[in-house]
Amino acid sequence: MEEHLFQCPYCWETVSMLLDSSQSEQEYIEDCEVCCNPIQVLIKFESQLLVCFEVKSIEQ
Repeated sequence: MEEHLFQCPYCWETVSMLLDSSQSEQEYIEDCEVCCNPIQVLIKFESQLLVCFEVKSIEQ
């Protein structure tokens, strides 16, 4: 597991997330731990190195 910090697309607070490098590509929805809004997360690893990390707001 690897800790990654990013900025929430809703409240702009810095959020910490633990990333699992055992899967090369992951896409899921997770709530911001500060404002509780849903965030779409896209993660890609190559040889256990993080090569892409994107977060997007989900229009409700």
